[in-house]
Amino acid sequence: MSTASLPRSVTRLLDAVAVDRNTDQPIYSTRRRLAVVGFLLIGAVVLGVSLSVTPGDTAFYPLTLGLAATWIIGAIATSRLSAGRFSLDGDGSTSGAVALGVVAGVAMGAVFVIGAFLTKLIGPLSDLVSSVLAFADYGSIAVVTAITLINGAAEELFFRGAVYSAVRPHHPVVVSTIVYTIATLASGNVMLGFAAILLGAVCAILRRCTGGVVAPICTHVVWSTIVLFALPPIFG
Repeated sequence: MSTASLPRSVTRLLDAVAVDRNTDQPIYSTRRRLAVVGFLLIGAVVLGVSLSVTPGDTAFYPLTLGLAATWIIGAIATSRLSAGRFSLDGDGSTSGAVALGVVAGVAMGAVFVIGAFLTKLIGPLSDLVSSVLAFADYGSIAVVTAITLINGAAEELFFRGAVYSAVRPHHPVVVSTIVYTIATLASGNVMLGFAAILLGAVCAILRRCTGGVVAPICTHVVWSTIVLFALPPIFG
């Protein structure tokens, strides 16, 4: 099938994905790339420590906020972030990137909710998911939600901002997704690693087709919200 036979909206999105429009980023030096690696290692360690504490331990909150701070500082210190833009029929706008990110987030959330029902049937995998969701059972749900969303946005700033830019032009969509997955596996939970593959790939594609981090941030935040509130009742 040729792209000419596809709806214009679909070909517009395919064209956007096929062409990297991130011309706003400066050329990365070896020093800047090493700085990205440094923040990556620090963040991976903090992530591992934060998810190793016992659910309900008050240390979880400063650790996760420290993790968010690591990603945010790392992104600001090593890259020049762009909001990005998107439209199906023109140069687009930031609001278009927001809309695209929200739609993608809802779609990703739906996929994970469906997957949760299937995962629940597999004992070992269900236990891995439950061990992460257990952190939502303690403390104020408002605080847990805020920390979850802040960390989601921070991850996008770093992985789809700094890391994505640092690995260009060497297949940034693939490489940034792999790096994100490896960093997430520092948690010691393979289900989080699996989630990172899917979420990371979608957010990296959004970074590519919009030229910025707004769409990935919206996707991650919407997805996190759905997972945070929809999955606990499923795993009960």
